[in-house]
Amino acid sequence: MSEIQPAGQGLEENKEETISIMEIVMRYARYWKWFLFGILMALALAFVYLRYTTPIYEVNSSVILKDSKSTASPTSPDPLEFSMFGMVTNVENEMYIMRSRSLISDVINRLNLHTSYIVEGRVKDTDLYTESPVIVDMEQSDLDRLRQDIILHLDVNNEKRVGVTGIVGGITVDTVFSQLPALLHTPFGNVSFTDRKGVAPPSRPFYVQIQHPESAIRGYRAALTIQPASKQASVLDLSIQTPYPQKGRDFLNMLVEVYNNETIQDNKMEASNTQAFINERILIINRELTEAELDVEEYKRSQGLSDIQTNLQRDMQMGSQYEQQLVQVETQLNVVNSLNEYVNNPTNVDKTIPANVGIDDPTLAATTSEYNRLLLERERLSQSMTDDNPAMVRLNEQISGLRQNINTSINSVQRGLNIQRRDARNQAGLYGGRVSNIPTQEREFMELSREQQIKANLFLMLLQKREENALSLAATANSAKVLDEAMLGSKVAPRTMIVLLAALMLGILIPAAIIYLMDILQFRIRTRADVDRISKIPVLCEIPRHTEDENVAVKENETREIDEAFRMARTNLMLTLGADKKVVIFTSTVSGEGKTFVALNTAVSTALLDKRVLLIGMDLRIPRLREYMDLETKTGLTAYLSGFEKDIDNLIVPSGLHPNLDVIPAGPVPPNPAELLTRNTLDKAIARLQEEYDFIFIDSAPTSQVSDTLIINRIADASVYICRADYSSKGNLRFANELMQTGKLNNMLLVINGVTEYHRGYGYGYGYGYGYGYGHNQKKGKKKKGGKK
Repeated sequence: MSEIQPAGQGLEENKEETISIMEIVMRYARYWKWFLFGILMALALAFVYLRYTTPIYEVNSSVILKDSKSTASPTSPDPLEFSMFGMVTNVENEMYIMRSRSLISDVINRLNLHTSYIVEGRVKDTDLYTESPVIVDMEQSDLDRLRQDIILHLDVNNEKRVGVTGIVGGITVDTVFSQLPALLHTPFGNVSFTDRKGVAPPSRPFYVQIQHPESAIRGYRAALTIQPASKQASVLDLSIQTPYPQKGRDFLNMLVEVYNNETIQDNKMEASNTQAFINERILIINRELTEAELDVEEYKRSQGLSDIQTNLQRDMQMGSQYEQQLVQVETQLNVVNSLNEYVNNPTNVDKTIPANVGIDDPTLAATTSEYNRLLLERERLSQSMTDDNPAMVRLNEQISGLRQNINTSINSVQRGLNIQRRDARNQAGLYGGRVSNIPTQEREFMELSREQQIKANLFLMLLQKREENALSLAATANSAKVLDEAMLGSKVAPRTMIVLLAALMLGILIPAAIIYLMDILQFRIRTRADVDRISKIPVLCEIPRHTEDENVAVKENETREIDEAFRMARTNLMLTLGADKKVVIFTSTVSGEGKTFVALNTAVSTALLDKRVLLIGMDLRIPRLREYMDLETKTGLTAYLSGFEKDIDNLIVPSGLHPNLDVIPAGPVPPNPAELLTRNTLDKAIARLQEEYDFIFIDSAPTSQVSDTLIINRIADASVYICRADYSSKGNLRFANELMQTGKLNNMLLVINGVTEYHRGYGYGYGYGYGYGYGHNQKKGKKKKGGKK
């Protein structure tokens, strides 16, 4: 803001760009009642919101995932390996499975979460959940056909008589069940009512809401959050947001239980298929073994053989070794052929392949194990993914490739076993030729005995594998171990402190925004700050608001605010003029801004300094000076400018206010005021009057309405431009800025008239204000209004 500087320094020409923080505070401080009301109202609404809003809590749990493929087998000799955990290969897949619709649906159906038991309270509703005296349920098929929620009002007395009312499918229900269980027939299906043992009826009636399962699934899936605890660990953090903490705890615990059950079922599927295959082969081998034993028995009986002596023991021993090798090869070849038939059977395309059936080929065993793992993973992911999902397509391609690899490995094993069988037969035949003298009966008996031994070994091996598979089936562990049971966390909504802080901020911001909007929409100037933001003219002083009939406000030896304001105006004006300049024009943009009032009282205040002051009325259009001072003379300056009066001294009259103050009124309104003011006689008169008076103050016409002031600017040393608070528009100040920038008025100074916040000090005036020592002894109850001067 610009200020009048001490003598020798002149006036500031540049306006300060920074806005004082205190100025902003004081601008809003006078509306403190608005802020107090806004804060109280906002806090009251916040308390009502907190009182009537149902709180939302967060329930948390955590689990660690185990990889069943990385645990030791049940037959491992090291018992410590049996408890080791492996890292899950794809944690994200398990997260998708836990959030799958089928898993959530199973949890909701087990806990009956699609049914709510609500007791309506005066402030908040309460869900009875497991505290309901009656269990209300529907068949799953009926739930799936629901087209809208079912709401039934229940009234249960101490004898467990249940009154049921409501509207279901457009049909009014009003019945009483005197005994439970009971069925209610509705258009959507049967609703069952069962007594919950050990629960007393509530004191007030309640209503039951049955949702479509899909709505409940969407709600719980949206509230459920599953995320890994870290990138390296296979620990999952589970959380759910719910207004009923017990429901949230039961939901998370049941979710983990259902997930483990389904995982166990998936893991058992491979073992079950292997068990079925082994049992089927045992039945076949048992029948074949029985037939071989009967053939041996029949042969011995028919040939009359009781004991066969072994000849040529050395050759027979070697032949026996190759015969045993041939037995082993034949055994494995039978298993491989059976496995080949199982793999190539179209009905077994989507089934797991038996993995532990006694084939001594590591490549085939590893490929079969990986194939079964991918098949089970596809079965689990199909619950949450469609077949056209890129992950499913990629998985199907891997499974197809592995199945081809398994066929290739089986063919390779068959070829290898056939070669081994051929070699064993050749060697057995070689040693067999050496015992050509062995009786025919003995050779025939050996053939029958060899077949019997093959079947017996195969039967024993299958029995052993069945026991191993049974142990694997019984020892299947959970895939997710609970680290932290579901427990209540913090309240997530509404957050009391955040709501109260938001209410406090709104209570401050809304009134501030209203005040700011009012300030923007205000087209009149109201305070010194408004002037400083627009005007580029140095401010001479501020004049406080005064009573409407108080034309002469300055009194000698008075310390009122208005007296001190004009003393400030007088001092700053004298410092600006210096020693040689004497003529000052008082003007404004429009009439009513107080130019005559300011000119008159500035003249009176200057005269009090024992200076000779002449006040000239040059507002020839609407002269007010004579009226303000109650002068009796009717002639004035127009008579001199028109030539009717030759001597200017004859027009000078005493003011009657102070001996040092004289006045030349405007006189009668002429028809050509602008032309009169352009005459050289005015210049001569002012030059002569400067010889007699210390200061000449001129009350001129408004600048925006007529050109009179611009015409007489040639005789002025300074121009005091008056604006009035709550009267002058902001456009008036912009107009004054143009006058100063174009140099149409000399040495312009601005006076702000009718300021209401004059005594407030910094931001509305200068220095310390007038609350200390000046005018403070006046009665605070007096309120002054500014007139249109």
